[in-house]
Amino acid sequence: MKKLIILSTILLALISCAVREQPEFLGVEHIKIEEYSKKQITINAKALFKNPNNIGGKLITNDLIVYVNDNKVATVKAATFDVPAKKDFTIPLTTTIPTDSLLKGRNLTSIIGSLLTKDLKVQYIGNIEYKVLGFSKTYNIDKTEHIKIKL
Repeated sequence: MKKLIILSTILLALISCAVREQPEFLGVEHIKIEEYSKKQITINAKALFKNPNNIGGKLITNDLIVYVNDNKVATVKAATFDVPAKKDFTIPLTTTIPTDSLLKGRNLTSIIGSLLTKDLKVQYIGNIEYKVLGFSKTYNIDKTEHIKIKL
């Protein structure tokens, strides 16, 4: 009888903590230039998610590539993010772009055009992966935003 009660308790705990739905990717927002210098430009953005599950998980953002004016300039480097249970949450996407990568060949022409129009096209393309209890889901990201340049 004691074993049956323990087994029932474990099964009830597993069922109540099950991943019933995958977290919902809501989008990428607040893309902006955080700081700039002669050596580098730092761009920040936030990926928005909603987790309807009673348990969290982990998000991995190793495959996001940043394009500026349709030119690949950097890859987002972020630590693994712990997903909270039953909550809306954001993960920061910070990218540091060396200015010398913007000033090469075709990039230079597009940057000069951006300076004249005071508009910079920033695009995030890649994947964010969610993992929990052996379950995995990959979210495809393709977000473009035009940032106004203040001189």
